[in-house]
Amino acid sequence: MSPIPPPLPSHPAPKRKTHAAVWLIIALLGILLIGSLILNAGLSGALKQKLSARKTTHVQPVDEYPDLKEIWSFGDGDVKAARIAVEGVILREIEGGLFSTPINMVESVLAQIRTARADSAVRAIILEVDSPGGGITASDEIYRALVDFRESDTGRVVVVFMRDLAASGGYYVAMGGTWLIAQPTTVLGSIGVIMQTLNLKGLSDKVGITDVTIKSGANKDLLNPFTEVDPAQRALLQEMIDSMYEHFLSIVAKNRPAIPADRLRALADGRLFVPHQALELKLVDQIGYWEDALAKTAELLGVESVKVIRYEQQIDFLTWLMSVRSPVRPAQWISSHLRPRFLYLWAP
Repeated sequence: MSPIPPPLPSHPAPKRKTHAAVWLIIALLGILLIGSLILNAGLSGALKQKLSARKTTHVQPVDEYPDLKEIWSFGDGDVKAARIAVEGVILREIEGGLFSTPINMVESVLAQIRTARADSAVRAIILEVDSPGGGITASDEIYRALVDFRESDTGRVVVVFMRDLAASGGYYVAMGGTWLIAQPTTVLGSIGVIMQTLNLKGLSDKVGITDVTIKSGANKDLLNPFTEVDPAQRALLQEMIDSMYEHFLSIVAKNRPAIPADRLRALADGRLFVPHQALELKLVDQIGYWEDALAKTAELLGVESVKVIRYEQQIDFLTWLMSVRSPVRPAQWISSHLRPRFLYLWAP
């Protein structure tokens, strides 16, 4: 008779699960949420106090006399020259990503020019241009600010140093310069005006989209993308384009007097030029590099060397934190890139 196997060890009955862990997590999340709200409220209050304090301590208007940090950039000497960059599309649009401070490129450039103008020790601006152009008004504002700097005191000069591209509005702002230098590989010119948009009439007919526009006059919806372009409306827009083109042409003629008027009009058909062509046509004064721009600046000022400085916007942590935002803004992107507008822009 086989032996009876020993009984299997007994296991305790499983404990009933509780929701304690779940409630603990919920409580922790609630504490974090409340803490975040308190922190944000505190930061907002601190920022408001900081801005309020600034209002009471400023003795000058902050937009007219920007508070920029001066950085020693190049060279040495008793005479200062401020290097200011015009880079990218010239538009009054705020750019910035998730962890970068939003910047209005046009306002930034204008603030730097105003700062240089307010400093009597700054006798020159070296304007570094690398731009396909952009807005008509924005380009004109920068041009006018450069002219104001030159006219603000006797002997002040603006040396324009063109890098990769100085086209359309990029060339327009260069007209504020005393002397224009292009690098051997620069592409420049494209004098003219452009307006572009999309017409979706054919597509809307195919997919069954019906346009509903209620307007006060026949021309209120110029370039409506869901209707055929009316020839009369096209003529109206062309007249405006032609007027803005003539203004561009007059600015170039005023600042490049060595170019005969009839010759300039023939060149100003939107084409681009390489440096040796531009130099021969008097669209620029010199082909060279950064060192040549420094040397020319010193020569125009009548000194052996110049101390080149640049400006930086001072952003404290609170200002940066309050400006952090999402880098993805689809609606704003579509609005800014697809709406029709007049541009001094090289847009191949």
